[in-house]
Amino acid sequence: MDVLQAAMDVSLCRAVSVTPAGRSRMPLPIRGGRIGASLAARAYRLDLHDHLLFPGLINAHEHLHVNTVPPLPARAPFPNSYAWIAAFRAHFEEPAVIAALRVPKALRLRHGALKNLLAGTTCVAHHDPWHPALDEPDFPVAVLRDYGWSYALGWPDYGPPAQSSFAATPVDRPWLIHLAEGTDAIAQAELARLDEMGCLAANSVLIHGVGLREHDVDRVIERGAAVVWCPTSNRNLLGRSLDPRRLCAAGRLALGSDSRLSGARDLLDEMRGIVARGELGAGPLLDLVTSQAARILRLPSGGSLAPGALADLVIVEDRGGDERCGLVGIERSRIRAVVRHGVPRIADPDFAEWFDVAGMDAVPVTLDGRPKLLARPLADPALVALEPGLELAAAHRAHDLAMEAGQS
Repeated sequence: MDVLQAAMDVSLCRAVSVTPAGRSRMPLPIRGGRIGASLAARAYRLDLHDHLLFPGLINAHEHLHVNTVPPLPARAPFPNSYAWIAAFRAHFEEPAVIAALRVPKALRLRHGALKNLLAGTTCVAHHDPWHPALDEPDFPVAVLRDYGWSYALGWPDYGPPAQSSFAATPVDRPWLIHLAEGTDAIAQAELARLDEMGCLAANSVLIHGVGLREHDVDRVIERGAAVVWCPTSNRNLLGRSLDPRRLCAAGRLALGSDSRLSGARDLLDEMRGIVARGELGAGPLLDLVTSQAARILRLPSGGSLAPGALADLVIVEDRGGDERCGLVGIERSRIRAVVRHGVPRIADPDFAEWFDVAGMDAVPVTLDGRPKLLARPLADPALVALEPGLELAAAHRAHDLAMEAGQS
């Protein structure tokens, strides 16, 4: 069976569905891997009283294949990302970096995707060349497709050239580029340079934008372009980040985690830091990682629980108070279930029956010390071993060892 297809219809009952558009206590039907418009007569019914349902999160900027690469040692902030890249060249000679990059790229890509899934992210914008592993039917998350990209204006030797890739990108598809990733004059000049090249338009998605000044933000909003904010990565590399408020209020901001090479552990950690610093509240943050990200990345069925949307969702316990805070600020181990196309991928053990009726084998694991069930296609020991805090349960490890011994 294709692991992305639900085996039967499901009705999630008595939970509160929470989206930026509002809240609903109506049952949530899942039909054929999508949110249904009505309940199926023979649906599997799951009682989720005292639970909240959220759309699967969208990570608007990631480099999936470098999450196991050790970061540079802490040092004074860099003036721009090009200085960081130059400093990192010597870091490639470090034994730990060499060892990390010896892991096959396909496995590193799957690990980056699994890292995202464990934190409730079901769709990722991967800002690097396409790789066949991203097309595998059991890849842990959906990956943004049919988009244009260039890496950065100051690093033209990696990825497509800016002008030609922008010209080749249809106007109804997003075009991504690292831009103004710095605090110096070089970074501050990049938006004007991009505009002079004819590459600033409504489908332009500018990654980082730390060097954008007030009039630059005006220009971004005026053109209908957007910025992806990666505050942890910005602070670690550059010593500061952008002020998100105007871009957020204009609907021109999404959130990304970059990767563990420079950024937060995952999108949940990124959001927790934003709330702790008082930069944005829970409501706007939920919008950044659901509906606003879907609009910016041109994902018509993403970031929503509306009929017809993909049944990608996150289930958490209702802890009372502001329902949006049920997800914003939570630790990944406290997520009750992460669902893709109507099928749980990782969930608490009491969801075992849902795995069964969906025809999905589940493997017992622990996540940050808490017991979970992980969909078998994601429970490859080589993959699990790459993720700190995720371990196959002892009984399952013993079973695998016994099977290997019997085959030898």
